[in-house]
Amino acid sequence: MGSGRKADHPAEDSGGGAAHPSDDPGQGADPASAEAAAVRGSSPRAGSAPRNEPPSVALMDVAGASAGLAGAPLHADDLPDGVVVADAAGRVVLFNTQAAQLTGVPADAALGRDYRAVLPLVGHDGQDWWEASDPYGGARDRVRQPERALFLPDEREILVAARYVRARPGGELVRLVLTLRDASTRAERSRADLVSEVAHELRSPLTSVKGFTSTLLAKWERLTDKQKLFMLETVNADADRVTRLIHDLLDVSRIESGRLEIRRQVVDLPGAVRRVVAGYVTAGESEERFRVEARGELPQMWIDSDKLHQILSNLVENGVRHGAGTVSIVIEPCEGGTAVSVRDEGQGIAPETIPRVFRQFWRSKRRSGTGLGLFIVKGLVEAHGGTITVGRAPSGGAEFRFTMPAGTPEFV
Repeated sequence: MGSGRKADHPAEDSGGGAAHPSDDPGQGADPASAEAAAVRGSSPRAGSAPRNEPPSVALMDVAGASAGLAGAPLHADDLPDGVVVADAAGRVVLFNTQAAQLTGVPADAALGRDYRAVLPLVGHDGQDWWEASDPYGGARDRVRQPERALFLPDEREILVAARYVRARPGGELVRLVLTLRDASTRAERSRADLVSEVAHELRSPLTSVKGFTSTLLAKWERLTDKQKLFMLETVNADADRVTRLIHDLLDVSRIESGRLEIRRQVVDLPGAVRRVVAGYVTAGESEERFRVEARGELPQMWIDSDKLHQILSNLVENGVRHGAGTVSIVIEPCEGGTAVSVRDEGQGIAPETIPRVFRQFWRSKRRSGTGLGLFIVKGLVEAHGGTITVGRAPSGGAEFRFTMPAGTPEFV
């Protein structure tokens, strides 16, 4: 079949070790690494396919294969994911069967063409992904692109990861290796994780509600007023917990489906922050635990007031629950809008976990909460056209900083 073969003009290879993806330290976990290694076969070795064998037959030998498969070549079509390879000029030189099935583009129609024409990918923001990532003209220290969900022209979602093979560290790109996977598998796994997590979170409060109400019904006359009050307060708190979880799940659903509605109005941002802090003080936190600072002249902000309260409450609660010392909220103007930084004085977030902070079900080692709060915060901020980042605060703890764009909405 033609889908697993290379084009007649193979990609350039420097012949040096730096051009081999597997030689780059720390990149073994990259989803594209194995596929990138599979297409490198630039020099013959013992047991390799003969030079006069068509490129479609084999890409490389499998080192360390079992005795029964010793010397057996690895085909591009043997790989479980779609694989696309472009040469130094951006021409597609390999397009395997899985890639053809995922994209609906025949291999013969892909080989020799520009990679952007073969895979016109679009991000969630509707922008051309290749223009945004610029694999050939971007920073030369890049060696990979983590897997992300992108869209084909027919709006089907696929997972794409990239490997940038360079002639030498910091050198020109000699080969672009892409892996493609069906996003539906991830979606199904995500739904299964969600069902499992929700079942776990519901079990505890519902068990408590059931136990206490059963006790109240069966032993009402024998219980003291103090015991009754304790049980009813516990049932009320657990009912609130279930209600919050349901609201979180609805927000997750709206964010993922793009159905989140934003009702903008003029908002006093420092005032909104102070109201959130006042709520925690009323609930028993010390007023000395918080510091609110508004810097400079802020532009007029049109924000959904309820969504802003949800964003601030989640971030402040995160600082109170997982941080230490003073929780500082700094509001200041930034280019095109306003920035809000929520800082604590705790241990902070380990650098290796920062990329996972805004994912669903991410939780600190204490494993409190559902792990949906920061995912929802990110979705709410981005729905306003803003951005959110996490890093290390000046005091050493964690700092969550989000920006909101200024300007009057179009409907005004």
